[in-house]
Amino acid sequence: MYIAQVIVFIIGACIGSFLNVCIYRLPLGQSVVYNPSHCPGCGRRLGVLDLIPLLSYVLLKGRCRYCGEKISARYPLVELVTALLFVAAYQYWGWQWQTVSMWVFFAVLITASVIDYQHKIIPDEIIIVGCVLGIPLVFLFGKLIDGLISFLVAGLFFLFIAVGSKGGMGGGDIKLSALMGLFLGSPGIFVALFSSFLFGGLSGIILMALRRKGMKDALPFGPFMAIGGVMAAFYTDPIIKWYINISGL
Repeated sequence: MYIAQVIVFIIGACIGSFLNVCIYRLPLGQSVVYNPSHCPGCGRRLGVLDLIPLLSYVLLKGRCRYCGEKISARYPLVELVTALLFVAAYQYWGWQWQTVSMWVFFAVLITASVIDYQHKIIPDEIIIVGCVLGIPLVFLFGKLIDGLISFLVAGLFFLFIAVGSKGGMGGGDIKLSALMGLFLGSPGIFVALFSSFLFGGLSGIILMALRRKGMKDALPFGPFMAIGGVMAAFYTDPIIKWYINISGL
């Protein structure tokens, strides 16, 4: 009964495993294709049993089998989140091109947000791959014109903010916002950006209240854009209806 969901979960976990490779290697300028996977601690090449998504981490008890170095919990977390989002997209849209489009979109958001959180950069390679895969997929489910317009609007909006704030937004944020517009179209991109600023602002206030951050400390915005993008993908219509009801429009 749930065979399709299980298959999608496995596919998502495997994609998440590849995203972990991208997250580790892209900031270092390394190839994500040619170099075999290895332990960051001892450099030992990893075998098949070391690379099973989710299961290997559990079976190895979170440590490298060769040197015993602790494996970051980020690896199974990225695999699990990717798998769950893939299943959620399948449950929401079924087997159609929009589902595949959202799988690519979520993969981009996860990779960009984790790298931005760790290194405060969003590599151009992520945006380029997102565009190369996204444009034909958005075309296939009939939203290309809307997506391209939203791409330009979102990108220009963030560019305006970056110029006005004199560096408050980085170039990676501008490019990621444009890519989000391509995948989400209108009105989804507006919901995504509103949610991003809302969660980013609330997080900043909480961190300052806890004295973890100061007024001049920068927060990587990629993770908040990812949260906003996921919310918009699934909840654009309910959020717009809620806003109309409370605003009296």
